[in-house]
Amino acid sequence: MGFSSDVKEYYTYMMSNHSRTLYIGVANDIGRRAWEHKTGAVKGFTSRYRMNELVYYEIFRNVNDAIAREKQLKMWLRRKKVALLEERNPDWDDLSAGWFGHPDSSLRSE
Repeated sequence: MGFSSDVKEYYTYMMSNHSRTLYIGVANDIGRRAWEHKTGAVKGFTSRYRMNELVYYEIFRNVNDAIAREKQLKMWLRRKKVALLEERNPDWDDLSAGWFGHPDSSLRSE
């Protein structure tokens, strides 16, 4: 049995903004979903608060595992979410910066 490149991946992710507000979601295409957040394509909380920086994500092979993780993270206190995020991304860098072939104007200036 050979390896299939058609293995589906699912993502639990955190988006943030210049105020470091957090949004947690799940997606089957992290690039598309990050682009939707950056462009405000989906109306609601994330476009209203400009949640346009991908600051954390986890990859899963099973959609139910990704959804369960999303639910788990949403139940955590903010300080626990921030601690998890900062273990991997202490500066809250936009992990999707440069994914779309142009400079990302949403990045915080140094």
